[in-house]
Amino acid sequence: MESSFCVNKSRLSLETGDITVQETDAIVNAANSSLMGGGGVDGAIHRAGGPAILAECKQIVARQGPLPTGKAVITTGGNLKSRFVIHTVGPVWRGGNQGEPCLLASAYRESLKLAGEKGLSSVAFPSISTGAYGYPADRAARVALAQVADCLNKGQNRLREVIFVLHDPHTFEVYQTALNELCLSA
Repeated sequence: MESSFCVNKSRLSLETGDITVQETDAIVNAANSSLMGGGGVDGAIHRAGGPAILAECKQIVARQGPLPTGKAVITTGGNLKSRFVIHTVGPVWRGGNQGEPCLLASAYRESLKLAGEKGLSSVAFPSISTGAYGYPADRAARVALAQVADCLNKGQNRLREVIFVLHDPHTFEVYQTALNELCLSA
């Protein structure tokens, strides 16, 4: 499944699939604060990318400590087709009244900021925080798409393509609905 829209001369796409095989300049990892890999997307990226990613993550943690929720760092893509991996920590869902929307928005903004600083033209995102962290996919989709659309509308970097690579048809449909709502309200 795939869907795409044009936002200020850039392409915003949704697709189902495996983020580890994307050929974008960078893929985003829904990491945990230790940056040591884990389950879900995080584990898959570390396995597919090989030891170079973990080595850089260890250096980052040694230098600055665990990555705070809402922040992002960048490493090599290792064995991936993407040159870089942007690691970001999304919030654990605690009912929605513990700052989760702001922290999730920050995770997307910080990731896009790093992509801009590196002069990247394409980036692929998973659905951050909607797996083990329990963030409701419909709410997460609205936050994610609004942040990406805002970044693309401002045109403050060289991004020409942002892809949301969603792991199943249900999540794709949730994101498609949120994107349609965003387009109608624009």
